[in-house]
Amino acid sequence: MALIEYDAYKQKLRELEPELEKLKQALDIDSAAQEAARLEDETTQDGFWNDLERSQKIQTRLKQLQNKVNRFRKLTSTWEDLTALCEMGQEAEDAETLEEIKTEFAALEESVEEARMTTLLSGEYDSNNVILQLHAGAGGTEAQDWCQMLYRMYTRWAERHGFAWKTLDYEECDEAGIKSAVVSIEGENAYGLLKSEHGVHRLVRVSPFDANARRQTSFASLEVMPELDNTIQVDIRPEDIEMQVYRSSGAGGQHINKTSSAVRLIHKPTGVVVSCQTQRSQFQNRDYAMEMLKAKLYQIAKQQHMDKIDDIKGVQNEIAWGHQIRSYVFMPYTMVKDHRTNYETGNVDAVMDGDLDGFIFAYLKAASRGELQDT
Repeated sequence: MALIEYDAYKQKLRELEPELEKLKQALDIDSAAQEAARLEDETTQDGFWNDLERSQKIQTRLKQLQNKVNRFRKLTSTWEDLTALCEMGQEAEDAETLEEIKTEFAALEESVEEARMTTLLSGEYDSNNVILQLHAGAGGTEAQDWCQMLYRMYTRWAERHGFAWKTLDYEECDEAGIKSAVVSIEGENAYGLLKSEHGVHRLVRVSPFDANARRQTSFASLEVMPELDNTIQVDIRPEDIEMQVYRSSGAGGQHINKTSSAVRLIHKPTGVVVSCQTQRSQFQNRDYAMEMLKAKLYQIAKQQHMDKIDDIKGVQNEIAWGHQIRSYVFMPYTMVKDHRTNYETGNVDAVMDGDLDGFIFAYLKAASRGELQDT
């Protein structure tokens, strides 16, 4: 029986080999390796650090390329190791080795599928860093607590991917939770991966704030914006901006300077409001707020022209019943379901701890096939 199973896995590995070659071409690994080598050589040149902004951009690009190449090389290395292990295990008729092959092959298939999904990230801004803006919706304290849970979920997702993140704004509530938060996540394809999360998120659970332990439904919205670089010009006239300063309030576990250094910017022609409070100085907070305002206004301009709207963000729906993209049910059963793709899982704890890739990849796959359902 073991010999037959070994043959089956050898066949699966043979079938996977051309898929890896296609993936190599789609990801353009050879070009990425060549560019990485060129940039690495550039970092050793005299005067490289004279222009700090340019050198930091090169270092960031180099790290992205190296990660991309190394991830693919790990796939091919795993495939080679499993192929050799199959040969040795079959010769020895070793049942323990067969179990190891089963586990490792399943993990390899999953990694190949994840890599294949990244080839769908072809939008103009997909490779950019991302800015997430969370808002509590209908439901009072319940919704504010839910908003804070989502804040943790997305920061955990960033950590699981090795992405750097920082809180730009965080408005706490008196009783529990947060009214809103803004988070910046830096990493390869951060916007392309998280753009699918834009929309209203619905929670159903037994309320921890209700003495009668009644079931409650809460809502929170997430706005997903690409972080724009300096090559994109957005004309913002100084007279169109109203700046307000206020005292900062702290985010859990993060130091926030509790002086009147927080900045709120209001773009009077559009009514767009952005704020930042996490930096130590008013000037730094204003700079970050201007970057957020720039991203929002750029999106509005694109939407008004109906140009590349799918690469930016969708229309912000009302934060209430009937507009949710995803439901998180904690009671009477456990399930998280995306209403655009019908992808679902019963492992609520894993999802709330940042395990979102199943939902993200299901969205990318459905979007590439034109199979997304309206919500």
